[in-house]
Amino acid sequence: MERDWHMQKLREELKLRRYSDRTAKRYSDVVNKYVKSGKTARDFLLSYSDKSKSTMRGTYFALKFYNENVLSQKFDEKIPLARKSSALPVVLGREEVMGMLNAVFNPKHRLVLGLLYYAGMRLNEIRKLKWQDIDFERKIIHIKKAKGDKDRIVFLHGALNNIIENNGIKKEGYVLISERGLLYNDRTVQEIVKIAAKKAKITKNVSPHTLRHSFATHLLEAGADIRHIQKLLGHSNLQTTQIYTHVANRDIKKLAVLLD
Repeated sequence: MERDWHMQKLREELKLRRYSDRTAKRYSDVVNKYVKSGKTARDFLLSYSDKSKSTMRGTYFALKFYNENVLSQKFDEKIPLARKSSALPVVLGREEVMGMLNAVFNPKHRLVLGLLYYAGMRLNEIRKLKWQDIDFERKIIHIKKAKGDKDRIVFLHGALNNIIENNGIKKEGYVLISERGLLYNDRTVQEIVKIAAKKAKITKNVSPHTLRHSFATHLLEAGADIRHIQKLLGHSNLQTTQIYTHVANRDIKKLAVLLD
């Protein structure tokens, strides 16, 4: 019974702090496993040592949240926290992106690719996009309740507008609905991207986020101000956006001519 009370309080504390449903579920799953294991926090984290750094970090923060906000105990700060990976994002060339779009004939699947690339949206954002969030007159998309519970505005690119029109514009409801009338899930979107990349004969490891990375990098290479790109991506910290300066080849090309 005590464990049930703790789990209920955990859910309440997560709601009070407006954590996303996805994060709340992840934290609840981790804490539930932790409580059932009967292990110390350190030993429990050790059982995740063979997982990715991001998974281990997420586990750490779930335990930290549980200890501090549910048990009202200071979390052991001596537990080492794996650093985030400093690997640069995978970015596609413009021709590769066009190759993916041209390799897909299903209108709805083309729309998935278009939203990810031409609007730089996250996977979860395109899944929750509603028709009323697209302003065709003003040529903008209002992304609501995005990461960090923040809204933002992105432009409605002409190419994306054409893809939407080919799908048939509706007045209400979610944009991405399957033939069975169901909301697209994460796996569906991931598979659409993977299959499109395979058809386009792209050997890079392509995910939905790769198209978002490409969106930002191509804007930077075309001369867009990085602070404008920051707003389009919805980054709270400019430092997060600056990673694209390391993969953009605008300045690298200038250096190449020095060897001529």
